[in-house]
Amino acid sequence: MSTSTPLITFMKTIMMVFNFIFWITGVAVLALGIWMKVQLYIYIELTTEYYTEAPYVLIGTGCGIIIIGFLACMCTSKGKPVLIYMFAGFLFIVFIAELAVGVAGFVYRGKIEEGFSAGLDQALLNYGTDESAAEAFDGIQETLNCCGKDSYEDWFTVDWSGSGASTSVPASCCIEEGCANAPLNVATANSTIYTQGCYTLVTDFMRTNFAIIGGVAVGFAFIQFFGSLLACALAKNIKKNAYEQVA
Repeated sequence: MSTSTPLITFMKTIMMVFNFIFWITGVAVLALGIWMKVQLYIYIELTTEYYTEAPYVLIGTGCGIIIIGFLACMCTSKGKPVLIYMFAGFLFIVFIAELAVGVAGFVYRGKIEEGFSAGLDQALLNYGTDESAAEAFDGIQETLNCCGKDSYEDWFTVDWSGSGASTSVPASCCIEEGCANAPLNVATANSTIYTQGCYTLVTDFMRTNFAIIGGVAVGFAFIQFFGSLLACALAKNIKKNAYEQVA
């Protein structure tokens, strides 16, 4: 006996639309994880609050949402209340997780900036002995066209080249090739290297991008919450209609 009614059919249609949106959020989360791994790692790798698994968590979550999105379409089309309730429970868990990520992005933004400051200080000291720190610092300087933490003169206070402190800077500070290891003064620095420190540029960059990540996470979270309520309402109406037909 059919359990379809105009209301249930309408709710199934809305649920299928939501499932598509849910699948799109999975693609977005997956893309965000890949973007963090490819683009943001050079910025947050130097922070003392960096967790290397964060991009992989997002990539795994995105893949999971994509798979669940396909399965949700099957649950909705078959109209099995138990499966739909299970999907609603999964959506609620995703809602809590994404809301937590979004809130954490805003709450811990200042802490991350403090960690980045300490990380830059440490990278300056270890530049000549720690290859990964040197690569990350060079990547930041080349990408943002900056030099040192607060100023290019930060390089004068450390033995970054392994031959003692000097009035020179790494090649990643150069506007054009050939200025590395050359003694600098105010006149030559302004024309041969990037003189602005990286800390302000990076914190502005991170502030903007973490705000975007936090905002997107919170927005996606409430989409999942709406979907959870919709799934529960659909399952309840299917059960109610089946009971009425049997009665």
